[in-house]
This record gives sequence, structure tokens and C-alpha cells, in this order.
Amino acid sequence: MQKHRPYPHLALPLEATRSPVALNPPATEDYSPFEFELGSAQDGLLDPWDATPIATRPASSLGVPPRSRSRTRSAVDLVLPTMAFPEPEIYRSASQRSAFHPYHHRSSRSDSGHTLALEYEDTDNGTSPYSPSLTLPADEVESSFPGLDSKVGMLTRELSNMSLQSEEGLRRFQTGELEEKDEEWHFLIPSEAREALGKREVQRQSVLFEIIKSERDYVSDLNLIREVFMESLASASPPIISDANRYHNFTSTVFWNLDRICARHEQMLAALFERQRDQHPLVQSVADIVLEAAFQFQTDYESYIKHYPLAEQRHRTELKYNKRYQEFTQQCSQDPRLRKRDLITFLSRPVTRLPRLNLMLEHLHKLTDSDHPDAEDLPVILSVLNDFLKSTQPGIEAAENKVKFWDLCESLELDWYNESRSLIHATTLVRRSKSEMDWNPWFDLYVALLDNFLLITKEEKRAGGIIKRLVVSRPIPLEYLRLGAFDSPPESRKERAEEGSILDSFRGSNRSVYPFTVYHAVEKSTRRYTLYAPSELARKKWRDSLVDAKGVDDVRRDANQWFVPQTIDDGTFRLPGPRTARSNGSKRTLSGRVSQAVSFTASGGKTFMAVGCSSGIFIGRRGENYRKILSYGNVKSIIVLQESNKIIIHHDNYLLSYSLEVLARVAQYQSPPSSLDASLETIAGQDGSVICCQSGRIGDFTIIVYAVKTFLQVTVYTVEVCNPSDIRTASPRTFQNGILSFRPFGEPLYIPKEAFAVMPLAKTIAICTERGIVIADPASSTKAVISVVPDFSIPSQNSNAADLKLRCEAAKPLGLIRRDATELMVVYDTMGCYITKHGQPARDCKFIRWEIKATSFVHRPPHVLLFSSEFIEIRDVQTGLLEQVIEGVDIRLVLHTPSSRGPLFVAMRGQKGDEDGVSDRIVELVETAEITAVTPASGGFTPVEGMWDEWDM
Repeated sequence: MQKHRPYPHLALPLEATRSPVALNPPATEDYSPFEFELGSAQDGLLDPWDATPIATRPASSLGVPPRSRSRTRSAVDLVLPTMAFPEPEIYRSASQRSAFHPYHHRSSRSDSGHTLALEYEDTDNGTSPYSPSLTLPADEVESSFPGLDSKVGMLTRELSNMSLQSEEGLRRFQTGELEEKDEEWHFLIPSEAREALGKREVQRQSVLFEIIKSERDYVSDLNLIREVFMESLASASPPIISDANRYHNFTSTVFWNLDRICARHEQMLAALFERQRDQHPLVQSVADIVLEAAFQFQTDYESYIKHYPLAEQRHRTELKYNKRYQEFTQQCSQDPRLRKRDLITFLSRPVTRLPRLNLMLEHLHKLTDSDHPDAEDLPVILSVLNDFLKSTQPGIEAAENKVKFWDLCESLELDWYNESRSLIHATTLVRRSKSEMDWNPWFDLYVALLDNFLLITKEEKRAGGIIKRLVVSRPIPLEYLRLGAFDSPPESRKERAEEGSILDSFRGSNRSVYPFTVYHAVEKSTRRYTLYAPSELARKKWRDSLVDAKGVDDVRRDANQWFVPQTIDDGTFRLPGPRTARSNGSKRTLSGRVSQAVSFTASGGKTFMAVGCSSGIFIGRRGENYRKILSYGNVKSIIVLQESNKIIIHHDNYLLSYSLEVLARVAQYQSPPSSLDASLETIAGQDGSVICCQSGRIGDFTIIVYAVKTFLQVTVYTVEVCNPSDIRTASPRTFQNGILSFRPFGEPLYIPKEAFAVMPLAKTIAICTERGIVIADPASSTKAVISVVPDFSIPSQNSNAADLKLRCEAAKPLGLIRRDATELMVVYDTMGCYITKHGQPARDCKFIRWEIKATSFVHRPPHVLLFSSEFIEIRDVQTGLLEQVIEGVDIRLVLHTPSSRGPLFVAMRGQKGDEDGVSDRIVELVETAEITAVTPASGGFTPVEGMWDEWDM
């Protein structure tokens, strides 16, 4: 801040001529003023801020006793001018009033820099920028100097007698002892002083006084929050909030950092009071105090303002459900210091304080002369405050949206409270009924856009004014949300008149509504919604909110993918395309659609891929050229048993086995194709059609489970895979039917219904049938069939059990996932549920509904991956939450293995389409890992000597 400030100009309306408040000061002595003494004329400026020629120092001067420097932080040293009387008119300048004392009385702090100045100016030179608005008539001063000296002496003696009244009034104002109606600047100074100032200066002083007064009231209110609410709540017996953790959470949420804000403003108020005492009745400036405080409390205010909606919501929630807290707030409201204001009013004081201070400073700036230092300082403060208030708006909106989200969860009676969830946009929209029988087919819906879902609900008013919302349709995840037309012409909605006669209610009125369409990417027709906004602006707001929400969600999920698709091949395997039939020049043989893909390692550590297509099985190095080795088309399964050097092929109705090593040598032209026949073993297919198979481990045994369908039933067989060492040492008589590498494991199991899939578990096997999933033990003939899961045979009092049973019967089972030692997940094509290790429904018979209709799944802990033709849905096994969605065309899971490790291959429509056909792309889903920051302290980073030399670091 600059020094040598002239006094500011600000004023009250002219009609405000009320006398000062009678304060009954102690008796004072009469003091005579200083005698006028003649001095030599000196050149120089009378006002340090006035560079005009007319403000030169007059020849005659008035002796002034020295004034001590102000004790406030922004000290002001004014030039001590002299005064003479060369002209017949008297002007009283506020800017020069503090420069000297034309009278003498007992010294006090209110005198420091505040004295009366009389100035005579040459009428030919114009008027000083700080000329007073009061001009004495010329006929009163055209007499001799003794007469003039008499008038000045009378005025100064009168002001001297009133100074103690003014100082006492200031003391009572700062201590809050004055009545509210008397707490105005113009009531605390003599009427003669007001009349001597211009209207602009009176207004400016009034605004400065209001700034100090509002700061005093604000600090008082902050202290009342602590004294009346916080301390009373802490000392209440019995406790208002009995649980200690809830009490701590409540106080920290509701009162947040009010103590820090109060401490900051107590410091600011002390500085303002000191400045007021030093410069009363004409305060020169408070800009330096406000600016310093603004920089100090910005961080505290930013935290509080952004948190305020949460504090208010927490208070209202406690008020709604805690009867003791209701009584406590009613008791606090009886405190006369609160003046019938509730806690919400006090909590909102910091939110409204800075905008109000900003408005007062703007008013002060308008009343400040251009040559006053505040004309430069106030815009700086206003810029700081305005930028700060704008920066807090996003945080306030985010907190308000979170509060709205909590209200929405409460109205839906759903436990969706999550710190990461927020409400983006929500309004009432209209939808038209599909029925033509309704007189009024329009009905209102409350539609809410969250950061992860779009909710469509219908409000229902219940007793007590409580509003509950019923979900009209399942929430649509943003990953599956698609936007339709937003530019359709408006339609007319006929509304029933709520008032008037019965005839008027039938006539109604028409109102334009603006349609837009959203739909689910999987169920494009059944879950397609045309909603109507009340205006074009509201429709645009919805479109912008939806686009922004989907964009943010896409970026967030792309940066946090659990599985990343990496293309292995796109172009080798082709399907007939629209350009293939018209092209006769291509001699390339189309491989057909990819149905299976596995990888294996041959001797020498070389990695090969076996790809099953509609035309046969292709073998080749990964990412290189592939060679058709076997002519088995449309294979259903390819299973690699790396430890046993076997590859199992389910082709047509047979289950065949080949040697991996021989297959790799043939692919590299190291052995003739006929050598494969020597390693061929037929596992099944002679006595029926093999419909499904799977490999796994039971105990220490590697087994293959397969189901054979005959005319009357389905039989499930289990064979053990022999170790190569056992095969070499065993006698040929040990094995039958020429099968050297496999032997029976347990007894066959007979299933009366058709089996969809089989899979080994830890000690048993699971067989998916129309009735459910059958759990069987092939090693025990006496306990062949254990149960069907989920097991609903035991009566349950749970109302959800009947609903779950109906859903399980209507869905197609795909398999089981072992979550831990006590719980399993049952995977269906449309849903999933949990069962105990005894097969009974768990988790209160609740279920998870997929967004897709899955055709297959694979377990990669801690996730389950569900596959459909257009989407791969990745969910957490523990919670069932949707974690990631991968989109494609004609997606197939082409790896059938129960292992939770190893590569995971998926086929989908490729990016190439020419005369050679449309490509089928093979993709590996690579599981990602969390990136952790590496710091020098962790030992993962070693700085190289001189590595920062070129940066001068």
C-alpha cells in the first residue's frame, strides 16, 4: 500500500442531519486555539497527492504541533502544510483536514491526523480536487482578519467540545454497547463536521463504517456458533448424539473449519478497530487490511464453501431423524442473541460474507476519487475476490449435486451412498403412454443422470409430505447408454385445467414439449425412451449433460481398464464379404469364421497358435504365417494339456487327441502330415455324440470330463490324463481300445436332461442342465448325484427366495465360480447369484442382473468376464459391480480352459474388408496392473551423476 494517502470522499444523503448521540461525556475544560502566526511564503504543494498549480503553499501559515506516526499496519505520514488567508473565501478540504490542528485541546487517539483545515484559494486558478462542498459566503470573510480569527476560533472550540462525545461513541460502537439504530457513522460525528464535508465524502465514510460494522457482526455470529451450538452440544447430558463416532462425524461435517475462519476474521477485525480508533472520524482507507486478510483466508474459505452443502444436508438429516437434536435446536433458538435465526442461517454466513464484502468494496470504489490511492488498490482487491468466488463455483455445484444424489437415494430407498458417486443433472420430464385409451396419455417422470447411470423414476407422494420415487425401468449404465435424435420438432401436450368448472377441466390447454430419445445399446427396441423437455433450452441442457457425462466416463474407464485388447492377427483369417463375390481375380482360399484359438509351447521354447476355423485347424508361430494342418472344420473345442504334451480336439461328434510336439514339427515342415496319424487317439465318439467337454484338476489328477448323448439319455464320463512316464513304463495290456494316454476316472454319471456344459470343481464336477447345475462325484458311485444348485428344497421365510427361484428356472445356467472357501457364484446367461458351499442361496437370495445375454464366461480372479455377440462385460466377482465394457462386432470367446491363468483369446470382426473377404480378428485380453509411483526413497530409482547438469539444477 502507498503512503501519504489523502482522506477518502464518501457521504450520506443530505437530509441525514440527525444530531450526534447523547453519550453524557465527562465535563471537559475549554481550550483556546493556537494563535495565527504569520510566516514566510514558501513554494510547494499543499496536498502531496495534488499536483495542480492552484494548490501551492500560501504565504501566511498556521503553526501546527507535530503528529506521531499511526500505529496501524499501514501508516500514513502526511505533509504538514501551513495556511494563510490571501483570498476572501473559505474552503474546508477533507483531504487536508488531517494535516494540521487549528485548535488545541487535550490530546487523544481520535485527534491523530484529524484536524480542521481552512484554505483560501485564488478564484482565478480554479478549484482543488479535494475542495470541500461547503463554501462560506464572501461577505462573512471580507472583513478584517480579526473578525475571521474570531469565526475560526468559535468553530474549533465547538468541535473540540464534541470530540470527546465522538470518541466515547466510537468506543461504545466497537464494544457493541450502542443501540442498533444509533450505529451509523453520521450519528457519531458532530453535525458541523458533516456539513463541512461534501456529500460524496460523507457517503464514502458511511460505506467504510459499514464495512467495519459488518465485520464486527460477522465475527460475533461466528462466536455465537461456538458458544450456543458447539459448546452446548458437547456439554449436553445426556448426549444429544449418543454414539461417539457419530458425534465426531456430525460435528466435523457440520462445523467443518469454522474455528479457523473465525480466527482469521478476529485478526482482521482487530486491525480494522485499531485503524478506526486512530483515524476517526475520517478513516482514510482499509484497503491494505482487507487485501492482506483476503490472501490469508482464501484457503479456509475455499474448503468451507465447497463443503457447505454437505454440512447443511447433514444437519437436516439429523434434524429429521433425531428427536433429541430437534429439541436441542429448539432450545438454542430461545437464546436472545440469535434473534430468531436458526443454525442454517449461521452456517451460511461464511458463504455469503465474501460476496457481501465484494459488493461493499465495489460501492466504495465508485465513491473514490480517481487521484486517491484506493482508486488503484480497490480494483486489485475486487479482482482477487471475484476470481476466488468464481473458482469456488464448481466445488459448490459438485457438493450440491452430491446432496441431491443423497436425497435421490433416500427417496428411492436404495443404499447407493458412495463418495465417488455424484448427481450430474436431474429434472422432471414427460413421457407419452403407448396406450391410446387414456384421455391424458402424458405422465411426468423424474429423470436423474448420475456419473454412472441414467435413472428414470416416477414420484409418489406419501403421508406427511414425503416424496418417494419408484424406478420405472432398470438404470442404464453410461457404457450402454446411446443418444438418439435431439432435433425433432416440438409436439403439443394437452393438460387438464386444475381450476375452474368441470367443463374447463375437460377442455384443458395445450403446451409445447420438445422430444429427445435415449436407448440401451443391447436392447435397442425394448428399452428405448422418448422423453419430452419443457423447452428447447432444457432439451439442449440434457443433451450437453449426457454428452459430457459419457465423455468423462469414457476417459475415466479408458484410463482404468482391467483388461486391454491387443490384436494378435487381423487379416489372415477371412470370411466372405460384399466385395468377394464380385471379385474373380483373388485366388486366396477363405479360412472361414474363427471358432477356437489356443497357444502352446513346443520344444525349443517356441510359442505356437492353433486356430480352429470353419475350414480346418491352422498352426503357426504367433503373429506369423499360419498353415492348415488338420481338416477338421467347425471344431467346438480345442484344449491344450501342455504338461502331458497333448492337444484335445472336439470335432463333430468325436473327441480326439494329438501330440503337441508332432503338431509343431509338421507346422514347421520338419515332419510329414502323415506323422500326426501315429499320435492320434480317439477318446470318445464311438458310442454316441460328444456334446461338450472340459479339462481340469481334481486333487492331484488331471482329468477330462465330457458328455455323450445317446437316444435315451446323457452320460457324463471322466477320464484321467496319464503322465508320459507312466505311458512309457506301462504294459500294452494295461490299456484298452488303443488309448494309451487316458484311463477311466470313477464311474459314468447318467443325466436325464440335456447337458449344456461340464466343468471340474475342487473335488466334484458340475453339469449344467435345464433343471439347474448338478453337482456329482465321479469317484464315488454311492454318492453319484449330490444335489442341484441353487437348492430351493429347504423352505425359506425370505420373500426374495421365491423370486430368485423363478428367475433361476427361466435362465440358462453356464457354470460356477468359486469365490472363496464358503461361497460360490452361479453364472446364468442373464444373471448371477451366490450360494453357500452347501448349495443354498446366500446373500439374502439377491441376484445380479447382467446388461447382456451371455453366451459364455471365463473367470479371471477377481473378475468374471461375460461374452455376448457385441459386448464383453467385466464384473467384480465379490460385489457384482460392472467394472469395464469392451465393445465389438461378432465377439466370440475362443479359448476353452478352466485355468485362471494364461492367455485369454477372443475373436471378433476385423478392420479389413476387400476382395479377399472380411477379416476375422484374434485379440488377446491382457490383464493390467496398477501403476505405482517410484520414488528415490523406495529404492526403485537411482539418479545418474550429472543427469541434471544441462538444466542447471
